[in-house]
Amino acid sequence: MSLESVRAFLAQNAPDIEIIEMQTSTATVTQAAEAHGVGPERIAKTLSLRVGEKSFLVVTSGTARLDNRKVKATFGGKASMLDAEQVQALTGHPVGGVCPFGLATPLPIYCDISLKAFNEVVPAAGSTHTAVRIHPDRMAELVGADWVDVCQSAVETGGSPLMA
Repeated sequence: MSLESVRAFLAQNAPDIEIIEMQTSTATVTQAAEAHGVGPERIAKTLSLRVGEKSFLVVTSGTARLDNRKVKATFGGKASMLDAEQVQALTGHPVGGVCPFGLATPLPIYCDISLKAFNEVVPAAGSTHTAVRIHPDRMAELVGADWVDVCQSAVETGGSPLMA
């Protein structure tokens, strides 16, 4: 059902985008990167969060980590992750297949600037075996996302800057 809602969303809003169906699970960033032949930083992971009574999605680079201080400043409070049942109920997508497309419930969507380092990212497409390849700006435009800076920088995590 979830894949079908993504398929319908893309057919209506971006018929040129093809859903990639894999035989193996792509539920984790590592699995998705392996299956799609890209670095894990190019996987666009969708986090389902809540601050107070407000639920929303944040799409980040696969290797990015939320910065609690930035999240609190941006969203007005401490964020918590939704549990698997809440995620399924709100998005219509199973954990590991959550994406900003074809949502069961209209939710605010945010894209972290960690995605801007790339000309193509690979978000899930509503199931643990599907994805799409898309430019981050186009993804944000399609789903009406606002850009935010809520992840730790490479300097803060001790890593190197993400390069396209």
